[in-house]
Amino acid sequence: MKEDKQKTVAVIGASKDRSKYGNKAVRAYKEIGYKVYPVNPKEEVIEGIKTYKSILDIPDKIDRATLYLPSKLGIRVIEEIAEKGVGELYFNPGSESDELVKKARELNLNPILACSILAVGKNPELDISSV
Repeated sequence: MKEDKQKTVAVIGASKDRSKYGNKAVRAYKEIGYKVYPVNPKEEVIEGIKTYKSILDIPDKIDRATLYLPSKLGIRVIEEIAEKGVGELYFNPGSESDELVKKARELNLNPILACSILAVGKNPELDISSV
């Protein structure tokens, strides 16, 4: 049987700070087997993984993007997310706004308003807080 291709995720707003959800997401996705692409223009490496300045700098196709930015910053990167052709887009709590969701839909993205860490079966407060 042919093995499935490893799924990819871009964590936009990834953080070096292990208490932040943008870091917990990197660890949670890595733990369940995704190829993780942290996106943060101010960092070089997060959790031992090369970090990208923009989602457009990532060389691979991205199956899922998960947004950990305030909506005023999200609105600046939403067109890049659409240009990348991301399969799924999660707006995590605090990252969404009516304007951003509307813009995502205009760009033919299907925004999912939910915690992407919980969506992959991890509890950000319990499962990955000490990992």
